[in-house]
Amino acid sequence: MERPHSLTQLTVKFLCARVVIMKILNIVGARPNFIKIAPILEQMKKTRGIDALLVHTGQHYDESMSEVFFRDLGIPSPDINLAIGSASHAEQTARIMLAFEKVCLDENPDMVVVVGDVNSTMACTLVASKLRIRVAHVEAGLRSNDRTMPEEINRIVTDALADILFTTSRDADENLKREGTDPSKIFFVGNVMIDTLLKHRDKALALGAVDGDFALVTLHRPSNVDDPSVLEGILEALREIAEKIDVVFPIHPRTARRITDFGFETGKIQITEPFGYLEFLNRLSQARIVLTDSGGLQEETTILGIPCLTLRNNTERPVTITHGTNIMTGPSRERIINGFHQVMSGKWKPSGPPELWDGNAGQRIVEVIQKLLDK
Repeated sequence: MERPHSLTQLTVKFLCARVVIMKILNIVGARPNFIKIAPILEQMKKTRGIDALLVHTGQHYDESMSEVFFRDLGIPSPDINLAIGSASHAEQTARIMLAFEKVCLDENPDMVVVVGDVNSTMACTLVASKLRIRVAHVEAGLRSNDRTMPEEINRIVTDALADILFTTSRDADENLKREGTDPSKIFFVGNVMIDTLLKHRDKALALGAVDGDFALVTLHRPSNVDDPSVLEGILEALREIAEKIDVVFPIHPRTARRITDFGFETGKIQITEPFGYLEFLNRLSQARIVLTDSGGLQEETTILGIPCLTLRNNTERPVTITHGTNIMTGPSRERIINGFHQVMSGKWKPSGPPELWDGNAGQRIVEVIQKLLDK
């Protein structure tokens, strides 16, 4: 005869039956996405009632641009890897949409979470929106007001279609409202990139000290590396700076190809392979100055209190200028050199961290998602 269930067993079975599992697909495709998704995924895994799956589109697919970041950030292997690879913007977007549509039909998720502004972000948003699946966009509302940037197009399209818009700064809220977005869809939660930085900073510094003053450089945007006259001016400035302090340049594959194709010299610039996240954060934390066209680095240097020269004529992150350490020089050789001398002479000062850049953005995001899914 079967033994009767105890009261405790019955209670557990009843509670388990009452838990509604919400399936969420979290999308990554390129290195900045991995940094942003890590704290969100970690929080989802801790949250009762959420079945969080990680979908890697494979937009960045080689070891140096992808896998090493998963290891450094402690992100589990993707549940689904679309392995899309490199292609033109149109072809890559189309490939992602075709592959992701099949994933959505197979998995039938309750929500899709996209981060940032890469092709994967927009492509997966388009698919989910047409299938009537709710979309949450992390880093919504950022605007450079420069539609020659592919990322700006991706941001605008994603925000127009997303159901939930998580913003990093108050100006992003205002951008969305100005575009006619329903304010009830906007949630100011802070910056998940800073969650990751603060969590891993001590571990990165434990990798060891770097001797002497040095400048850290990243450069990858088509507007800077595809035009030989623009790239030549930037390299001239970097070669001049390298005569005064060490210049460390972990080079993006695209940029390396362009320098070779154009036959440019790098002089004393110390060219390296791309770093993993922890190794890069180690160098970043110890740099005397950073020169970059990256959006994320404008944010990270703001928190680290390191002067940053942004080699662009606009930024979608103006809070890093008003509340941070960012100086926008554009790609002009003369302005880069002037910015460098300004920093080296001490004519700059860091501000306090922007509002809610406190390491808890991932938790706030998941709390909002859980409340909305429970409705």
